[in-house]
Amino acid sequence: MEVHLASRIRRSSSLLALGSLALGAGTARAVNIHRAIVTRVAPVYPELARRMHIGGRVVLLVSVDANGNVSSTKVESGHALLAPAAQDAVKHWRFAPNPEPTVSEIDVNFDMDGQ
Repeated sequence: MEVHLASRIRRSSSLLALGSLALGAGTARAVNIHRAIVTRVAPVYPELARRMHIGGRVVLLVSVDANGNVSSTKVESGHALLAPAAQDAVKHWRFAPNPEPTVSEIDVNFDMDGQ
C-alpha cells in the first residue's frame, strides 16, 4: 500500500495585528499573497487510518508570522483520524519571510492509492 501525501496553499490573506489580537482581513475574499514554503515536513499516515483504509483531504487554516514560522493551525475540514497528523506536520513547516503575518488555507491530501 503506497501512501501519497500532497499539499497546496489554496488562499492567503494579510493579518491586522492589534496587540495580542490578530484579525483576519478578508478571509472570505482572500488576497493572494504567495509565501514560498521553505521547509515542508510530510505528515505521518496514522496507522489506524491506514488499517481502516481512510484517506482524503484535510483543509487547515494556517497562521504564519512575519518570520515564516507557523504560529497556529485550525482544522477547517477533513477526517478526524487524519487531521492531527496534518496539523503536526504543518506546524513544522517554514515559509519565506514576509513584512506582515498571513493566514493561508492549506490542503493536505492522504492518498492510499499513491496517485
